[in-house]
Formats: sequence, structure tokens, C-alpha cells
Amino acid sequence: MSSAILESQTNVRSIRLTFSSAEEVHDGLESAVKELIEAAVEEGNCGIRVTRHEPGAFTVALDESVPFGETYEDIAA
Repeated sequence: MSSAILESQTNVRSIRLTFSSAEEVHDGLESAVKELIEAAVEEGNCGIRVTRHEPGAFTVALDESVPFGETYEDIAA
């Protein structure tokens, strides 16, 4: 994720990612999801939602509307 920008909240409930090239997206999202899986296991009551806001801009977040153990993907309108 060399030129990607990663912003993480201190409580690690969500991670905002901005990528400058398409080649970075897969690895960057995979890394963020792995980080939040650890937090989801600790809480045990939520899954993970990956939201694409615009080309190259994503949020990966713990979400109580997503069942524990699952990851949902959305595109923001």
C-alpha cells in the first residue's frame, strides 16, 4: 500500500482508505479487513462492511447490522 492513505480511528471500528492506483485496492482492502476481523472477534456481535464511496475511496467498518463472521460490500450512492 505504498501510496495509499490509511486513516484509522483509535478504537479501530472503522478504517478509511484512499488509493492512488487500482493495483493497490485489493491488498489495501484485504489488510484493513484482516485488522477489523481481530476487533470483530473481540466484540463478537458484528460483522464487517466495506463501502466504496468513489473511485479509490473506501471505508472498512465494524457494523452491527452485518452478522458476526460475515463481510458485506456496498457502493455509496
